[in-house]
Amino acid sequence: LALGYILGRLIVVNFLLPNYFSGNIVSAYEVLRKQFGTTTTRLASILFLVTRNLGDGLRLYLAAMVLQQLVGWPIVPSALVIGGVTLLYTYFGGMRSVVWNDCIQLVIYLSGCIVAAILLVRMLPNGWQTYSDYMTATGKWNWIDFDRTLSKPYTLFAGLVGGTFLSLGSHGTDQIMVQRYLSARSSKHAAVAILASGLFVFLQFALVLWIGTLLGAFHVTAPLPEGIKDDKIFAHFITQYFPRNTGLIGLMLAAILAATMSTLSSSLSSSASSAYSDLWLTSLKQSPTPAARMWFTRLATLLFGVVQIGIGIWASTFSDSVVGNALTIAGFSSGVLLGWFFLGLFQPHVGQRAAIAGGILGLCVLLWIQFVLNQPNHIRIAFPWLSCIGSLVTFVSASYLAYLPPFKNNHS
Repeated sequence: LALGYILGRLIVVNFLLPNYFSGNIVSAYEVLRKQFGTTTTRLASILFLVTRNLGDGLRLYLAAMVLQQLVGWPIVPSALVIGGVTLLYTYFGGMRSVVWNDCIQLVIYLSGCIVAAILLVRMLPNGWQTYSDYMTATGKWNWIDFDRTLSKPYTLFAGLVGGTFLSLGSHGTDQIMVQRYLSARSSKHAAVAILASGLFVFLQFALVLWIGTLLGAFHVTAPLPEGIKDDKIFAHFITQYFPRNTGLIGLMLAAILAATMSTLSSSLSSSASSAYSDLWLTSLKQSPTPAARMWFTRLATLLFGVVQIGIGIWASTFSDSVVGNALTIAGFSSGVLLGWFFLGLFQPHVGQRAAIAGGILGLCVLLWIQFVLNQPNHIRIAFPWLSCIGSLVTFVSASYLAYLPPFKNNHS
């Protein structure tokens, strides 16, 4: 998946970045607004808001679950504390607080991961030999799986396809890339920043997955209690095996909270910005005053914070892995949005009605795959393929419908 992120960034650098610096592209939503009109832009924004807040609400639950095990609080107050603190500094601090807190939280998060890896290595009974035996026995040295089965999520082909489309979705539809790299003074600087971020994401994946395999090797000789599985294993290790009275448990808790709060604060900020520019501003007949803009964005930030906290509490009723559910939701949003974005770039004859109809068909196909097809005794399609399928269905169906009389040359 992380290799796919790098491939997606290469596509962004080679095909989308030149258009940005030539002035042809400013943001994906501007492409949709110019090509299809405000209705499609609003639908795209609503889809982004729904899926983004659903996914980040699930991430909030993961952090609340760790806090629950470390501190002993119930899941509801744990989610309220994490969501409330993040909402507080995002509400009053705005974008500047998000950027600077993200920088600090990144350092804490990486420090915690490195400490956890070092402790796990030292706790293995025979050190590296135990780890090597576990990796050999489980086949985890073969970290590239060439299987082309659509039901397997973690294969080379699924990862490349899914990671590429998810990367294009995050860089192509959520602000089109370069506005995140404010220091970029030229296309060359922006390209380096984008590619470097892809490499950094890959290294983060490698570090966290290494911790996962170390946990697997450790628990061969220290069996897990009944009921501890999947998302709860790492939190169990922290509470039961981290050295006491050394501050390391606090560091690990801070690292997990930092990773979550960094994601949530960025989500709240971008959600409020999208609601302002794509929903509220387009419905006004005249430009709002600075005070009105501040009032709306703060109210929207507060609303989305409450929604994410509610989703985090609701996620405690899930039986499946929350990580898989969050990645599935990302595939839904990036699929349809990328389909619309590609239509705006490569199919200028497609009007608004055809684009909306294509997006509805793409979303319906994804819903059918997830809730009808992906059932026991049926053909299963793993989440990395969802973004690809959704964008292709949206693009192809809208391109075809544009030639039919009810949809032809409609840009209203």
